[in-house]
Amino acid sequence: MTARILDGAAVARTIREEVAARVSELAVRGIRPRLDVVLVGDDPASQVYVRSKARACERAGIASETHRLPAETSQAELEALIDRLDADPEVDGILVQLPLPPGLDTHRVLDRIDPEKDVDGFHPENVGLLVQGRPRFVPCTPAGIMELLDREGIAIEGRHAVVVGRSDIVGKPMALLLLHRHATVTVCHSRTADLAAVTRRADILVAAAGRLALVGPDHVKPGAVVVDVGIHRLTERQDVERLFPGDAARRARFEEKGSVLTGDVDFVRVAEVASAITPVPGGVGPLTIAMLLANTVASAERRKGGA
Repeated sequence: MTARILDGAAVARTIREEVAARVSELAVRGIRPRLDVVLVGDDPASQVYVRSKARACERAGIASETHRLPAETSQAELEALIDRLDADPEVDGILVQLPLPPGLDTHRVLDRIDPEKDVDGFHPENVGLLVQGRPRFVPCTPAGIMELLDREGIAIEGRHAVVVGRSDIVGKPMALLLLHRHATVTVCHSRTADLAAVTRRADILVAAAGRLALVGPDHVKPGAVVVDVGIHRLTERQDVERLFPGDAARRARFEEKGSVLTGDVDFVRVAEVASAITPVPGGVGPLTIAMLLANTVASAERRKGGA
């Protein structure tokens, strides 16, 4: 069996086109959605993510501003900025790029964001609404995965879904979204005994543990749908050859760039067992940014009378 590739990048393009159309409808009424991003410190990965979000906003017609603060920023200074953005009527969405530098209290910062502008869906009020099945904002990665499953025609109701990972950002909200769609849901984590025995029962398997190639073919029931949320950079040739044997194109990219990306799933071997699978890159990642744009526009529609 060779799995069908679930093209998250293609679905994300469709979502972005839909977002751009909604932005155009708002523009007729003189309304332009705005997303403000707060970046503290100089973490290289965070810098890349923030630039990607800014470019995506520009292409969709969403106004955006990035507030770059030094790593030495105090808790009080950061919270004062959040308070200013909360009070600014032009700002529809506030995103604090994580992780924050050591010494800053992430929970205090996220709790400070106006839940009406919390387009990441991390504020306790928004988490509570999600638990109750009446979400305002859903965290972008799980929301994107649900869009992918739906748009690819993958049935959820009545199926057994297993989520590997219990983070507040992906694992927990992913489990809730699947549960609300009438899946039977199991959540696994680092202390789950005999992980493979549990994951082999899954009709839908979401790997979000942050561990390179954790999910191998022995973890997957034949015909399962596998969604890979992980992202890891391979910088050693032997790792590329081990995980992607015979993949000349990926080896060529490694030789050109010095690294290639992969996920929590041993893609080549699992693709021989699964019925459908997301690649890394080009799977879940583009959907996360697309759903951030969708959340920002939804905020503008609610706050400025567009819906």
